[in-house]
Amino acid sequence: MREILGRRRKILFRRTGRSALLGAALHCATEWQWPVLPGVALGPAGRQPAGARLGLGERPTRRCSCPDPDCVVPGAHPFDPGLLAATTDARMVRWWWTNRPSAPIVLATGGRAPCAVSLPAVAGARALAALDHFGVRVGPVVATPTRWSLLVSPYGLEELGELLHSQDWVPSSLRFHGEGGYVVLPPSQIGAGRVRWERPPAATPAAPWLPKVATIVDALVTASTSTPDGGSRLAY
Repeated sequence: MREILGRRRKILFRRTGRSALLGAALHCATEWQWPVLPGVALGPAGRQPAGARLGLGERPTRRCSCPDPDCVVPGAHPFDPGLLAATTDARMVRWWWTNRPSAPIVLATGGRAPCAVSLPAVAGARALAALDHFGVRVGPVVATPTRWSLLVSPYGLEELGELLHSQDWVPSSLRFHGEGGYVVLPPSQIGAGRVRWERPPAATPAAPWLPKVATIVDALVTASTSTPDGGSRLAY
């Protein structure tokens, strides 16, 4: 029976479309005890300049459905409910995604939940390659077209401060998601594109194993320092 249930969990976790969002949110909240809440989601497509640096005129874009017309992280943040509403309660999670089936899944980091370190996608790929080369075990890695987030075990501000103080320089493109922070989880769709697992967690009842931030921060700082900065601007 346990094997059959495990197989059903894997099938649910790999579904596509709106049912995947509800299934993944329930799996995170109930199986792994990760507090989640629905993100603000994307609004209707609009048109805006592609950017002076490209000189390509206008292109279709997906804007955020929050009240900020200049939101720089469209679809990739909580709004209503706020971050403090994050929960592991299955009834609340099911109600949220039944009423908002396309809402991104937001993980409230810190406390007993995972924390994360994020960096630009190119730097993230380099960092993972370096960690693999030296045999450093990593946990789940969340990827968007612009940024990668490495999930780590919970850390406090004091621990993080000591780690950063030991570095000669910490790039502005490297961000830390601890208590009071959040990370958008797959299979969400945000303004930057699809959120996916670069390193997927095993779809098992046990919560995924997570490394300590101290074991990976050196590689992340080095990769971010040596990569042309494509992520200092707040973007996900």
